[in-house]
Amino acid sequence: MAHRLPNYLRTHRKRAGLSQDEVAFLLGCRSGAKVSRYERLARRPSLETAFAYEAVFGVPARELFAGGYEKVEKEVVKRARVLGEMLNVTQPDRTVHRKLDRLKAMTPAAESESPQSWITS
Repeated sequence: MAHRLPNYLRTHRKRAGLSQDEVAFLLGCRSGAKVSRYERLARRPSLETAFAYEAVFGVPARELFAGGYEKVEKEVVKRARVLGEMLNVTQPDRTVHRKLDRLKAMTPAAESESPQSWITS
């Protein structure tokens, strides 16, 4: 997987031909200084601001903040594997199988395995 930048806010702003002050206005901020801080990673935008960026640029937030999304996704996948292992020690029933199906879908490395193979008899 290629290394992703933490965010692509500046790239999309430049492509759109917008100044930081113009983007700030669209986001509902007072000045472009806040946009600059978002672009330089000096400030983390709220969920509302991330959605506003998505609306402004027409690009999903997970792509605008690709590096951040990638980092969070890796952590979730790790936790999904741990939860799968924890569920593995419980008595397998229909509910556990459904949970393991969902966890498997979240863990790309386990694509070749069936979720039931996570269950030990």
